[in-house]
Amino acid sequence: MSDHAQTIHGEVLKANGDYVQGFGDKKDLALPPARRFAILTCMDARLDPAKYAGLSEGDAHVIRNAGGRASDDAIRSLVISHKLLGTAVWFVVHHTDCGMQLFTDEVMGDLLADNLETATFDGATWSNPKHGGGSPAGRYVKWLTIGDQDASVVDDVRRIRSHPLVPRHIPIFGFVYDVRSGRLVEVPEATRAGAAS
Repeated sequence: MSDHAQTIHGEVLKANGDYVQGFGDKKDLALPPARRFAILTCMDARLDPAKYAGLSEGDAHVIRNAGGRASDDAIRSLVISHKLLGTAVWFVVHHTDCGMQLFTDEVMGDLLADNLETATFDGATWSNPKHGGGSPAGRYVKWLTIGDQDASVVDDVRRIRSHPLVPRHIPIFGFVYDVRSGRLVEVPEATRAGAAS
């Protein structure tokens, strides 16, 4: 194990030990989310849905992936969230300065075909510091990159709204989180597309 991995491993276990000491009555939290809503958002480390949406443990489901996109797996999670655990309101939250805007499917496929190690970005172009040992499998993945934030929120809300397993009575709201201010900015066209009926 690398020194970095060893350090992170130790830090996580120490933090968990501290958390366990104050766990208290959280053992009594119910399985269904108390506030009966779900958020689909990006995995970006700068986003803390608990803080930007005022959540406590047990309040809501938070589904995260690269870009906060309405992938098949995200929709699977939302459907489970409603069908088995009673969420009745959903939010789709993308954000400014998203890394998913910095590449295309073709760029990702080419990088992975060349090498599987972490690529570098000079502000304009991605490149691999090492070559060899890649796989062409990345060329067959739909990476769900983002060209325009507002448009991607609208697309994702429409995709969820039109899914045959999503009940029409669930309202779906669309937002872009501003990483410079912490503000949730509603995308009116997305919210209109996600209106309950």
